[in-house]
Amino acid sequence: MAFYFEEASHTFSEYLLVPGYSSEKCIPPNVSLDTPLVAYKKGEAPSLSLHIPMVSAIMQSVSGEKMAQALAREGGCCFIFGSQPIEEEAAMVAKVKSFKAGFVPSDSNIKPEQTLADIIALKTRLGHSTIAVTDDGTPNGLLMGVVSSRDWRPSRMALDTVVSSFMTPFSRLVYAREPVTLSEANDILWDHKLNSLPVVDKDNHLKYFVFRKDYDSHKENPNELLDAQKRYIVGAGINTRDYETRVPALLASGADVLCLDSSEGFSQWQRLALTWIRKTYGNSVKVGAGNVVDAEGFRFLAESGADFVKVGIGGGSICITRETKGIGRGQATAIIEVAKARDEYFQETGIYVPICSDGGIVLDYHMTLALAMGADFIMLGRYFARFDESPTEKVNINGSYMKEYWGEGSARARNWQRYDLGGDSKLSFVEGVDSYVPYAGPLKDNVQLTLSKIRSTMCNCGALTIPELQQKAKLTLVSSTSIVEGGAHDVLLKDNHELQKK
Repeated sequence: MAFYFEEASHTFSEYLLVPGYSSEKCIPPNVSLDTPLVAYKKGEAPSLSLHIPMVSAIMQSVSGEKMAQALAREGGCCFIFGSQPIEEEAAMVAKVKSFKAGFVPSDSNIKPEQTLADIIALKTRLGHSTIAVTDDGTPNGLLMGVVSSRDWRPSRMALDTVVSSFMTPFSRLVYAREPVTLSEANDILWDHKLNSLPVVDKDNHLKYFVFRKDYDSHKENPNELLDAQKRYIVGAGINTRDYETRVPALLASGADVLCLDSSEGFSQWQRLALTWIRKTYGNSVKVGAGNVVDAEGFRFLAESGADFVKVGIGGGSICITRETKGIGRGQATAIIEVAKARDEYFQETGIYVPICSDGGIVLDYHMTLALAMGADFIMLGRYFARFDESPTEKVNINGSYMKEYWGEGSARARNWQRYDLGGDSKLSFVEGVDSYVPYAGPLKDNVQLTLSKIRSTMCNCGALTIPELQQKAKLTLVSSTSIVEGGAHDVLLKDNHELQKK
């Protein structure tokens, strides 16, 4: 007969944290949210860690290059969506890696015989105020000069004015010549009070720019997640069908970590993909797998070579797997069981395989609960889809700004590669919906607010680190009546208009 789990399947909203003793050290500025991203051996440090326990979902409507830059700036990691041609995904990854390289390849270039109209069109399209003028208009052509915003005024110049007549010519430029270190380049920037510094080779062909804003950005964002070359850390999604061609392309573009994107990870298809990656690259390539919802699924993927395991099926706000297929488990129950299995696996093998809670987050405090229950980090879709940096359109719906948000299992995404059906099989039904979410503004402001809540709650539990939270947390199930009691009740709420008048 079928196996029955004894415990009911619970969601995050059915739990609360019970406060613990807080010492005088338990204040939010003392809280560290550093957490491992990939597996590591006992006594060793993980090769990749996060500064905040947040990664973005592998979704078309969430994880593009702007999201990757913004999230890495805050200390998290974006997984570029894999439901696109291999070349396009690799190009996205490459752009993220070049953005914060310190030495940035020029992507705004023009020929000296072009006109002001071309400059305006280029700036409108790319948004960059520094444009390189090269003999052939390519990123590595002979550098003839540079056009910055202070070199032209459309109100005082004809649109057909030739670029060579108003650019700052090479003879007047302050530049650096290869080889030059980033530290030396930044010194030149500061000594000459420049916003940008072109770097050329021995024949004066343009190689890179170094921007003052990158230096300032790092000072303003000390939690930036950077690699050894001071480039943003970025992840990328892969599937169990074309990994033999997709993985090499993503690694060549600079991807730091990969993740198998699948509706259900307890399958031979995932084991085959992981086995191929380990056989081809050994342990040098970091790759997560999933999704699973119980101890057996976790152990299967850990033993198959996964560097982290995603937990959660059917809990996403746009996922309808549970109602269409009857497959899934309450996210809180799944995390609790898998976290126990992870700890047992660590005791047995000396290998710690982080787990990622994927789905089921409705309110900010659910993230703290997920961490307390054992998750090392959290993958978020709807949460990030609301921000300026998500790759979707902002639309006005009945007077309110919204952003489009759709699931990878929806008809719009048509991402059948994430369903492990073998060959070229496709589903005959969808497992996701097409929707809108309320627009929430820039990522930075929202993430910082969420993190302040997490840090504050951790202090209430007497914990200054995520592992300490998992050790000290006391969790209690709540009744439906208790859930009502937890919000505003038995009062007449004033509307915003009335509050503003006062």
